Amino acid sequence: EGDDEMVEQELALVDRRNKREIRHLEQELPKWQVLVDSVTGISMPDFDSQTLGVLRGRLVRYLMRSREISLGRRTKDNHVDVDLSLEGPAWKVSRRQGIIKLRNSGDFFIANEGKRPILVDGKPVMCGNKQKLNNNSVVEISCLRFTFLINQDVINSIRADATKPAVTSVAATAT
Repeated sequence: EGDDEMVEQELALVDRRNKREIRHLEQELPKWQVLVDSVTGISMPDFDSQTLGVLRGRLVRYLMRSREISLGRRTKDNHVDVDLSLEGPAWKVSRRQGIIKLRNSGDFFIANEGKRPILVDGKPVMCGNKQKLNNNSVVEISCLRFTFLINQDVINSIRADATKPAVTSVAATAT
């Protein structure tokens, strides 16, 4: 009987560990649902027709598919589009570090909302400030370094659409 009790206790302990691991994995699942691709030595095309730009790091690349994305460190209470902790140590990255926006002119800007500066091509962007991002701009946040790539084809079509005069139709009624 003593052996049965020990086996039961051991099984209960293993069961608790397994359930804890399942809960932990379920909490991590949203992190992996972000559009993140592994960057491998094999060169994959960076762009498709929906990708406006790519923030490419050493380990991951983040595909920008909307005109505005938020950067930072995801926590259970804070959602960001680009979770920088997937790239590397992010304890010095603010939960809401910044935003990358595409303007109608076709220009990308990064706005710093975090406490620490963001470096763009070696120039510091302090909290509350913005800086234009060019193709191949180097963006450094804490110890994480990224290259910002622009999908020139999509941006050129956005610029062309922005310069087209608005077509207005005038309805005339015959009497």
